Amino acid sequence: MYSTREELELGYRYSIQLEKQLSINNDLILNQYINSLGQRLVQSSNRKNIPYTFKIVNDKSINAFAIPGGYCYINLGLIDLAENEAELASVISHEIAHVVGEHGMENMTKQQIIGFAGAVILGGRPTLTEEIISSIIQRGVLTNFSRGAELEADRLGIEQMHAAGIDPIGFESFLKKMRDKEKGESSGFSNMLSTHPPTDLRIKKSFETRTSLSQKKYDVDDDSFLKMKQQLNRIYKKSNNN
Repeated sequence: MYSTREELELGYRYSIQLEKQLSINNDLILNQYINSLGQRLVQSSNRKNIPYTFKIVNDKSINAFAIPGGYCYINLGLIDLAENEAELASVISHEIAHVVGEHGMENMTKQQIIGFAGAVILGGRPTLTEEIISSIIQRGVLTNFSRGAELEADRLGIEQMHAAGIDPIGFESFLKKMRDKEKGESSGFSNMLSTHPPTDLRIKKSFETRTSLSQKKYDVDDDSFLKMKQQLNRIYKKSNNN
């Protein structure tokens, strides 16, 4: 087993190593929007007792992932694919749900590396820590979840959207969008769909979860989503001109 303190420390160390391999986007408009949406969903989750960090990755492939300790990463390509706030929220909420369900830590426990890694990291041996973390990242221990974990993250994600006042139908519409796009250009999906249950099954289960929820009037998009997308288009245009 592990404590919340150990998870937070491990997550922090992982994020440092991971971000050495990523290009993090620091655009103020994009980051303010993504963080605001993410924190709104966190407040509707069952695990608000840890801090959550949302970061945007300069990568046009369609992907997002979360690691223990509340660190969530969303690719520019995924943000670009979302046509409204509910679709974007569906992915962010799914990633938050992996943290809520402690799926990454569960993987480490199953593979019997949590005790060793925790002892090394909390014992302050940074050189060995980097080697261990790099190995864990490469093996996908933190991001390759079981079918059950993925379906649980879908269910929790939909429930979080509902509680936050965001229409969870965005979950299904974004899954359908990914399914349709996958057929034409699978290379743009990184490992996002390959490590998840069949998309049609996820759509079916998402529909069942959504229709089991109480009736509720959901918020409509304000202009913040549109402004964020306009800024994203400017970033894309600038990168294409360079």
